[in-house]
Amino acid sequence: MTPKEAAEFLNTHDRYLILTHVRPDGDTIGCAAGLCRALRLAGKQAYVLENPEATSLFTPYLEGLLAPQGYEPETVVAVDMAARGLFPDNAKQYLEWVDLAIDHHPSQEFYAKHTCLDATRAACGELMYEIVQHLGAITPEMGEALYVAVSTDCGCFVYSNTTPATHRVAAALMETGFDPYPVNRRHFRTKSFRRLKIEGMLAAGMELRDGGETALVFLTLDMIAQVGAEERDVEDISSFVGQVAGVKNGVTLRELSPGVCKLSLRTEPGDLNASAVCAILGGGGHAAAAGATVEGTMAQVREAVLEAIEKVRQETGRA
Repeated sequence: MTPKEAAEFLNTHDRYLILTHVRPDGDTIGCAAGLCRALRLAGKQAYVLENPEATSLFTPYLEGLLAPQGYEPETVVAVDMAARGLFPDNAKQYLEWVDLAIDHHPSQEFYAKHTCLDATRAACGELMYEIVQHLGAITPEMGEALYVAVSTDCGCFVYSNTTPATHRVAAALMETGFDPYPVNRRHFRTKSFRRLKIEGMLAAGMELRDGGETALVFLTLDMIAQVGAEERDVEDISSFVGQVAGVKNGVTLRELSPGVCKLSLRTEPGDLNASAVCAILGGGGHAAAAGATVEGTMAQVREAVLEAIEKVRQETGRA
């Protein structure tokens, strides 16, 4: 579906339930909040399914939008969700009942009845902005939510996925009338003391390879417990390793539970295809930013990741 066709679909249905992905970030939460408000303004009944993993960094954007107990939708929409494996436990009942998926990941699995996909967008929020424009006026509350979606998924406009169109969308959203200063301060200028302690531990245990162009950091459950960190303290922790000068490919391994690790891979455009590496390990994403959940100890997952990187390099002649 094109954005216009997606809007036409949304205009002809009702009683919406909007889904967000596991370990929700600003893009999925911002898109859900923006779309929910747009649908309500268009006279539709719409709610967002509560995400049990959402942290206090993002839950304020969903205030007043969460589905009440026992709500029975007629139309289910998934936002920024490329794969079936990204459904939270309470959303799995809708795995075979997604009417529309709105996404920007090239690894989209096309699990929904209809899909509006544009992999050229820096964030799903860019695509959502175009869709909600067809639904009606954009309020400051909608503008703020979609700005969070766009700005967080491109690292406040410093990641390689940022395009001129990204800036134009951000500017248009700012013009809706919300105050961007507290939003930018909240998401990009402040860190908890626990977060700073974790970053220090990651730096101390960093593994540099390929003459410093590849870096690996390891976040264990023990490290999180040691500093008393909460989920909000490790939000977007994968961006840390890319701040080291000279690093082109940053690998972040986080222990989710004993025997299960989360891989986040950030790469230099044209140097290593992150999505291809993560696909080998059962994940996906974008060429410069991808992830996967991998079973095994930290040491085992480390070896699996290095093997996957080497395989992709050999296939592309960059070994």
